[in-house]
Amino acid sequence: MTPATPTPCIPASSSASEPNTVRSVTSEVGRLRTVILHRPGLELQRLTPRNNDRLLFDGIPWVARAKEEHDAFADTLRDRGVEVLYLSELLTEALDVADAREDAIAAAFSVPRFGDSLARRARDYMEDLPADELAGVLMGGLRFDELAEARPVADPGLVTALSHHEDFVVEPLPNLLFTRDSSAWVGDQVAVASLAMPARARETSLTKVIYRYHPRFRGTALLYDRGMEHLEGGDILVMADGVLAVGTGERTTPAGVERLARRAFAAGLANTVLAVPVAQERATMHLDTVCTMVDRDAVVMYPNIAHHLQAYTVTPRGEELHVSGPRPFLDAAAEAMQIERLRVIDTGLDPIEAEREQWDDGNNTLAVAPGVVVAYERNIGTNTRLEEEGIDVVAISGSELGSGRGGPRCMSCPVLRDPLPRG
Repeated sequence: MTPATPTPCIPASSSASEPNTVRSVTSEVGRLRTVILHRPGLELQRLTPRNNDRLLFDGIPWVARAKEEHDAFADTLRDRGVEVLYLSELLTEALDVADAREDAIAAAFSVPRFGDSLARRARDYMEDLPADELAGVLMGGLRFDELAEARPVADPGLVTALSHHEDFVVEPLPNLLFTRDSSAWVGDQVAVASLAMPARARETSLTKVIYRYHPRFRGTALLYDRGMEHLEGGDILVMADGVLAVGTGERTTPAGVERLARRAFAAGLANTVLAVPVAQERATMHLDTVCTMVDRDAVVMYPNIAHHLQAYTVTPRGEELHVSGPRPFLDAAAEAMQIERLRVIDTGLDPIEAEREQWDDGNNTLAVAPGVVVAYERNIGTNTRLEEEGIDVVAISGSELGSGRGGPRCMSCPVLRDPLPRG
């Protein structure tokens, strides 16, 4: 395993003189060419013991170290020829478009909790901000005392009077770090997620602004959209060209899987969708917390469920859906992928160690090429087994990044992968 060396400096802009505007993802393991990341910022500094549970973090991360770890992650990808795009830069560039600003600000005030006085004052303030500062507020939040300093008024209204200075008018979005959840590419279309947790619901308003208004993505067809049934990117695995596995549990509903299947079939992006029930609990919030692909015919899976996971096979039948099963996920997946079997790298760990490493995202790996994955260095047992099975593990530090329960796959949204050779 080759640990990455953290780089404390702020990275230069990811913009390339001739950016690759092709977008296509037809597998989980084709050579990665372009990815969207989000470098931790103010939104992570807003976490406190009072709000971290509500904002879905299990601890208060050391933000400076989290930035170092994330910079090292990005450099690891660049070293392998991957173009890294930063969500914050894309958002800032998109907000130069007047309609994008209007949509993003409207989404921040779409929940009826503000009252007319506060909403009007906060919106007026945000509308006057330059694009970079507006992006900062949309991601990092806006406190009552910050608004009071920027827009002082004699009578701020009842909502303000009954709020604490450190409360948020606009909530921060610390989970932006996990760019996989808010959108996922299938072929040349993007599924903008419909996030289940209230703390994350506004993330996809920013994601959609990028895909709708940024010059690089303008015109992208939406395979899925916010406001539909709950569906999250961490539950979507592109097992092979035309074959999707979609977890259904804490964050993605069966109705969301059905909606995605219908739209993917209609768009010609899939011929089979495997609906995979996962336990509805924090430790297994998404399918990619228990299973990720590490080679074209291999997965790493949490051993406690590796041979118990079931799947319902969904295929098109005219204008309707045909559902069969359940049957073992590994069998259903191999058949849909038209391979003899799906090789399972079962970590074979002591049950306690396996549970610890699954909680620390040991199964949440990011493939940068067939048989080459990025993984957290702390999951020594899982990484050792991967290497014993011929998988090249590029280990990165994640002691602070993992406090929101997400690994390298969660922190990355692939936009372009090379197609795998057929046969």
